[in-house]
Amino acid sequence: MDAQGRGRADDIDPADQWVLNPNTGEYELRLPPSGAQSGVPRPRRGAPSAATRTRSAPGRDRAAPGRDRDAPGRDREVPGPDVPGPRRRRAEPPEPLPGRRRGRNRPPKKSKAKKILLWTGGTMALVLVAVSGAAYAYLKHLEGNVQTEDVGSSAKDGFSKDEAFNILIIGTDKRTGAGNAGYGDKNSVGHADTNILLHVAKDRTNATAMSIPRDLIVDIPECRSKQEDGTEKVIKPSEGVRFNTSLGQEGRNPGCTMDTVKAVTGITVDHFMMADFNAVKTLTTAVGGVEVCLAKNVDDADSHLKLSAGKHTIEGEQALAFVRTRHSFGNQGDLDRIKVQQQFVGSLMRKMSSSDTLTSPTKLYKLAEAATKALTVDTGIGSVGTLKDMALELKKVPPKNITFTTVPVIDNPAETVHATVVPNPNTAPAVFDAIKNDVSFSAVKQKAKKEKAAVAARLKGSRSAASEIRVDIYNGGAVSGSAQETLNWLQNDEGVLKSSQLGNADAPLSKTTLEYSPDQADQARKLADLMGLSGSAMKPGESEKNSQGLPAIVLTLGKDFKGAGVPLTAATKAPDVEKSTADKTVCAK
Repeated sequence: MDAQGRGRADDIDPADQWVLNPNTGEYELRLPPSGAQSGVPRPRRGAPSAATRTRSAPGRDRAAPGRDRDAPGRDREVPGPDVPGPRRRRAEPPEPLPGRRRGRNRPPKKSKAKKILLWTGGTMALVLVAVSGAAYAYLKHLEGNVQTEDVGSSAKDGFSKDEAFNILIIGTDKRTGAGNAGYGDKNSVGHADTNILLHVAKDRTNATAMSIPRDLIVDIPECRSKQEDGTEKVIKPSEGVRFNTSLGQEGRNPGCTMDTVKAVTGITVDHFMMADFNAVKTLTTAVGGVEVCLAKNVDDADSHLKLSAGKHTIEGEQALAFVRTRHSFGNQGDLDRIKVQQQFVGSLMRKMSSSDTLTSPTKLYKLAEAATKALTVDTGIGSVGTLKDMALELKKVPPKNITFTTVPVIDNPAETVHATVVPNPNTAPAVFDAIKNDVSFSAVKQKAKKEKAAVAARLKGSRSAASEIRVDIYNGGAVSGSAQETLNWLQNDEGVLKSSQLGNADAPLSKTTLEYSPDQADQARKLADLMGLSGSAMKPGESEKNSQGLPAIVLTLGKDFKGAGVPLTAATKAPDVEKSTADKTVCAK
């Protein structure tokens, strides 16, 4: 159709009808003047993300039975001040009609679609999220493309913008779909062939994408999987098996894979995203190919990849062959293939955030369709509106601060002929702890010097005697009995006699906190020493008062609590491991 609207409606490329409105910063569907209708749905405003329900803290304490809280020398909980209710929001002004200017001299806003795609994530699934976010002008249409799977309590009920989050990206070896039957085992139930645990920092300055080898020997815990007929199947645990069997084998679903990751690493996985072979083919084709680099010629008989040394632009079947190639790289093992896959994903991410892609409505349309059709997610993030919210958070992470690494492993000592690996007991725990404690593996800008100095200053100054500390202890998410255990330890081993265990906190906490008033700072510093708390755990403010009206420090044990007497000071620097970043091109060897 030309500028005057001539031509038939069925000759129009739907993507060409999306026009950027400089006044609203959104792509809008412009129909022909003749009234001919296109099959593309009209743009709609993004739906709000799914509500996030706060989980109750597991195993929180109740007040110890038989204890008299009003007995002399014991403290009693006093309700805190009322929390003011939310302010009433003013009604927002009505949206202008499409194409209508808000003011002649007002500068146009940047395209929201462009902003969303500029986030540059660290894995294949992040790319999928970004695209679904960029195309939110027609959310309801894309909503029907996304497949969801209910994994029960293995995943969170929703997504929070204010917290760090962990997503398990799973690439399955399922051979469904046109042209996929010829790859490997055509009868595969879809194992966890490629696995990346993505951690996005709370402050969004960095992200870590940790690959988990499919041949890692693990113990798979008992899990529950919902069947097609609606019934629930309880699958017994398996010991000493390959990680990739945590999906598909014996009917296991992605929730079983998430539970296995937690059992191996101690890291709680919030959500999963899963894609099969078609995702690589359709996405690379949608962007017009991805640039890769080879340090040597490759002619692989198994994957059918044939490329000369140097840079190439690949897509479709050739792109899939590239990420499946194993015997032509490094030591011809899965660990070297993981490195190649990480490099490929980084290149795909850079291509999607390029101006060539962002300025083309046609490419954005094709990407949105391809990405949402290739994606399966848990029900907690199953709406495109929630995926859009996630994309907006992910785009805040600079590519140079997106780090790719792999679980540190050693050859399985139980094998004579090495075919599998196990976590390296000397280095893997430090990597897992860094991710759990939200520590960056890249060089990121630290907090403002003033704020950092203020936090450190909380530990500087005089200390009171242990006998002078008056503290109320609550369980805010630690293992059941932790508050009573801490009380006994403080009283019997450390001489903190003016202490009370008051049961559960009002809300769960991820980190242990110590709240105190200014005149209790010397007591707080002493207790921080005993507990092994960092300055960031100390919260200057107000204290509670016991039944005698005496102020008491408030110690709330969070999910990071490791046991009475075990220091809680978290690592502030990530271990030195082999890694790469998303902003650099590396040639596969």
